[in-house]
Amino acid sequence: MALATRTDPADPTDKRASMTRTLWRSTLGKKTVMAVSGLIMLGYLVVHMLGNLKIFFGASEFNGYAHWLRTLGEPLLHYEWALWLVRIVLVAAVVLHGVCAYQLSRRDLAARPSRYVHRRARTSYATRTMRWGGIILALFIVWHILDLTTGTAHPGGFQPGHPYQNVVDTFSTWYGNTVYLTAMAALGLHVRHGFWSAAQTLGVGSAARDRFLKTAANTLALVLTAGFVAVPVAVMTGVVS
Repeated sequence: MALATRTDPADPTDKRASMTRTLWRSTLGKKTVMAVSGLIMLGYLVVHMLGNLKIFFGASEFNGYAHWLRTLGEPLLHYEWALWLVRIVLVAAVVLHGVCAYQLSRRDLAARPSRYVHRRARTSYATRTMRWGGIILALFIVWHILDLTTGTAHPGGFQPGHPYQNVVDTFSTWYGNTVYLTAMAALGLHVRHGFWSAAQTLGVGSAARDRFLKTAANTLALVLTAGFVAVPVAVMTGVVS
């Protein structure tokens, strides 16, 4: 007969594990995970947008930037190691963000099984579309990877090592532009509301700072949307070809 083991209540390891489980199961804990993972993704989006804008400096500059990303950290890190580390962190952030969003949504629906009696909207358009916006962005990420990373869904012939031409190919199609522009509209709304919510969850918001945070959220959403949209618009108008 196996002897049952008993954990020591004074063991700091057990206490930390218990606190972690309690935090994860709580609504506040899930909102905190969403806030932190969202800020990680936001930081990546800013850097990614700046990198995308290099396409306006020509094929050599854009392709050189893409190659630099793969050699980042050499010789300490091997080829593409830094890029894969970034990808792993991003995947973890996306998964945690999505799981927490789904679980919080289920809790919200369980707490309000019936619709409000009043028909007038009580929240902003961005707030009401956060869930659908998240789904749109998740589907877009899959399409974007298959299009410009693996080349599986790329229109025409995908050219490894030639990201400039691959981008031009994608945005030379009506469906590539439609998918991208729709996703960027969803991204702008998501960032606008998400940044504000993250600030409130992490305790940054206050009566004195709320106006600044709202302005920052609107500015970030506008800059990111305009920056990302600029590339397909440039291809469509012939500025980039």
